[in-house]
Amino acid sequence: MTAFDADDVQAFIQSYVDDHGFLSFLDLSVERVADGEMALRIPYDEKLTNHGAGEGNVHGGIAATIIDTAGGLAVRTTLDEPVTAGVATIDLNVSYLRPARGDLVAEADVIRVGSTVGVAEVTVTCEDDEGERVEVAVGRGSFRVFE
Repeated sequence: MTAFDADDVQAFIQSYVDDHGFLSFLDLSVERVADGEMALRIPYDEKLTNHGAGEGNVHGGIAATIIDTAGGLAVRTTLDEPVTAGVATIDLNVSYLRPARGDLVAEADVIRVGSTVGVAEVTVTCEDDEGERVEVAVGRGSFRVFE
């Protein structure tokens, strides 16, 4: 595949997720794919929450995982061969804004991709008690590109 085809790339990514032990355990799904953009969802599940203080809040590692995954996959969409190319995280920054108690949705936008490194910014939202989507975490990742 040399031209970007969102349907083909989305199907490939969902298949990759379904075959990936950890991402499939999280029940991660691909919501949207475009050139330089990615949206992923992890449904709320008690197995992903904190216990004790903060009980019921989604564990911060889950937000970090969806930021890392969405950012890296978004970078792949900008490559000439997004299905056969690869990326590896070289730096990840996550800022937690508020507790999450619902489905996490990560929206990634690529900032820049060079010959060896790509950078993406990601916003993670969740529905609050009133049903409004609110930001719960933001992050930025740098990814080594392997074409």
